[in-house]
Amino acid sequence: MHPVASLQFERMIGEYARWRAVPEQERSPAPAWWWGPAIELRNVAQPLPAEWCVQLGLPEHATYAAGAEIFLTAFAGQTSLPWPYDFPRKTDVANAKDIRELNPQPSDDSAFQP
Repeated sequence: MHPVASLQFERMIGEYARWRAVPEQERSPAPAWWWGPAIELRNVAQPLPAEWCVQLGLPEHATYAAGAEIFLTAFAGQTSLPWPYDFPRKTDVANAKDIRELNPQPSDDSAFQP
């Protein structure tokens, strides 16, 4: 397995733990970026490190494929993706407008005024 895949998966496990710590009704949808690495590792039979098994709630000696299944299951029934500021907890709707509003930016040719 490529070392980058392992590093990505380690990052995902940390994010997954933070995400699961949020009460379900306050939790954001699973982030889209988990999808690619989970698909990539779904058939890898190499065992996960014991610490990762514990963090994912898997039995000792579980495989990367079993870990990937945890992430793919998180997407089951999901119909939307979180905004960047909505992970791992949904943003308060009252403040969401301020966070998500895109302010106009100068055009690329603004430096060349007539």
